[in-house]
Amino acid sequence: MSTAEAGPAEVDVAIVGAGLAGTTLAAVLGKAGRKVALIDPHRVHHPEFRAEKIGRKQMQLFERLGLDATVLPLVTPIEEVHIFRLGQLFARETNHEFGFSYGALINGLRDALPPQVPLTVGKVAEITTGPDRQRLVLVDGAIIDARLVVVATGHSEAVRRAIGVNRMEESKAFSLSIGFDLAISPRDCAYRSVTCYGKRAGDRIAYITVFPIGNKMRANMFVYRQVAEPWTRAFREEPQKMLCELMPEISAQCGNFEVAGPVEVRQINLTTTQGHRRDGVVFVGDAFLTTCPTPGVGIERVMTDVGQLCSVHIPRWLETPGMAADKISAFYDDPVKIAADENGMRSSIYSKAITTGTGLEWRIRRLRNNTARQLMIVGRKIRHLGQRRATAVAGEVS
Repeated sequence: MSTAEAGPAEVDVAIVGAGLAGTTLAAVLGKAGRKVALIDPHRVHHPEFRAEKIGRKQMQLFERLGLDATVLPLVTPIEEVHIFRLGQLFARETNHEFGFSYGALINGLRDALPPQVPLTVGKVAEITTGPDRQRLVLVDGAIIDARLVVVATGHSEAVRRAIGVNRMEESKAFSLSIGFDLAISPRDCAYRSVTCYGKRAGDRIAYITVFPIGNKMRANMFVYRQVAEPWTRAFREEPQKMLCELMPEISAQCGNFEVAGPVEVRQINLTTTQGHRRDGVVFVGDAFLTTCPTPGVGIERVMTDVGQLCSVHIPRWLETPGMAADKISAFYDDPVKIAADENGMRSSIYSKAITTGTGLEWRIRRLRNNTARQLMIVGRKIRHLGQRRATAVAGEVS
């Protein structure tokens, strides 16, 4: 008997999209005893250039959801970061970060799903939502009947359009994320991890960060440019040459930026959602809002959505009959979610303005910040010189 012939599967929650938001949500709900259907077109998540590094604060969000034991074997710990500003070493920070391959992380999370939450491989052909029950029909004819549908499809638009929800572009082609592997190994790289900020506003470079993922050194670069412009085409053709010219202060320690493999470029748009307050369905993560990865708060925003849904809203919603829009609106009005979304959008806009803004206000801010940093660098050099002289004098006396 086929799945379609077996009749509709009845669940509490149907999650469409098994990326980071969808898979973690399914795992936590499944462990809590909820009946969950997790639907995705692919059993194995393909390699994809997306988020590749998180900080300690983001890892704590996984810990709160009870997923740290699953996530930790899938990431590479980074204990120290060398930070370069204005062409000079600015700071050495003990900064607990974690590098990872996005596809490998998602597949590891999928492999760890509870047995009662199998991954349903398929595409949604039809979706009907209402104040009580939701009905999904897959391409193969299978039917899933749910009290709640969670749309966690990231940037994909098919399900959003089927429901009638629009994505609104707040800023098209806002930035570019660029990723590539370096030929140098983590063992031979002078730095466990290094972050080097752009020196000139005209370069429109936020920063490059180099860090290990397993036995590879990975580079992520964030720039305020567009895919089709000559700079981007030139970078794809000669990344080593351009990086050695732009950031000579770290080039030698990073294998002179010899690149192994293709240069991946992803355009970032800032988007919001319109018409999402409706019966039976809730939008999470990048399916609801997209921000720029430069400030490093994207995963925090996504995992905040998951955490609030799992710990607060879905348990309350399932306690009482119905799933009308006024009930689901509690999630969109959640102050914790609102704060995370607003911080993501605000920090995205600020990061671009402080890097490239040409107005008087932003020029003054950059001058103030860079003057303070330069004084800190000079002060450290003076202290270091004083320590060397004191050591030399002590040696002479002895």
